[in-house]
Amino acid sequence: MGSYFGERFIAKQLDSIAAQTRQDWRLWVSDDHSSDRTLEILQAYRQDWGDERLTIRSGPGRGFCPNFLSLACDPAIRGRYFAFCDQDDLWDADKLATGAAWLDTIARGVPALYCARTRIVDEAGRAAGHSPLFSRPAAFRNALVQSIAGGNTMMFNNAARELLMEAGPDIDVQTHDWWTYLVVSGCGGRVLYDPRSTVGYRQHSGNLVGSNTSIRGRAERALRLLRGRFREMNGRNIAALKRIEHRLTIENAIVLRGFERARDAHLLRRLAGVFRCRLYCHTLLGNIGLWVAAILKKL
Repeated sequence: MGSYFGERFIAKQLDSIAAQTRQDWRLWVSDDHSSDRTLEILQAYRQDWGDERLTIRSGPGRGFCPNFLSLACDPAIRGRYFAFCDQDDLWDADKLATGAAWLDTIARGVPALYCARTRIVDEAGRAAGHSPLFSRPAAFRNALVQSIAGGNTMMFNNAARELLMEAGPDIDVQTHDWWTYLVVSGCGGRVLYDPRSTVGYRQHSGNLVGSNTSIRGRAERALRLLRGRFREMNGRNIAALKRIEHRLTIENAIVLRGFERARDAHLLRRLAGVFRCRLYCHTLLGNIGLWVAAILKKL
């Protein structure tokens, strides 16, 4: 868990973790220099749960993505499966059990990532809808241009975690969840997008990253595309993937190089390159945006 000024909701999230049907868990919290009551609340839970259940440490102070990656890439943290945890969500009691049940079906040496749809809730925890439901396969050709699931739904095995560690905690990417999807899918791992939801994704005024299902969220994405923000994020992802390019499958390494060349080519070659890479989003609007970005050289 990465925490930052989380005093309003963190206790309810901790209670939902304590109520899991699987009790073979341990929680590491990296607090990114909160000055509210977050640490006080965490310390109270550590006294109640014990040091063997809850470990609290100071984060790197560089934002939520480096904070989460500082945990994911720490060799002192060991386990069979790992789950990212937001401070303000609500986990259903079977959240860990559901992800672990699928991961149990994957051979230990194969990188595997479980992710899922979320149930959106308001500040009071009342249901307010769901995140988009995707039906196309989770794959590297999609991951290059779209992050399909929030980190708050993600569980991954040790083989996937070793890939994150090899890339390192200092990697320059936009979000830890998109990066995890890119790494696991690119390196030939298994990715499951579960249409069921076991996480209440709380929406409130303090969200660092909010739901994109609203008209406002879609408008903000369109503005980011036009201002070049999407291109800048893709550039950072491509540069980060170069650090583990030797781990990519041959097919995905070819796709990555083709995508990189196409982004800077002249219009016709750019469009042809994107077509040859067979990149795709999971929605019609997403695919329209992908081709608009390619035309405008914002990819």
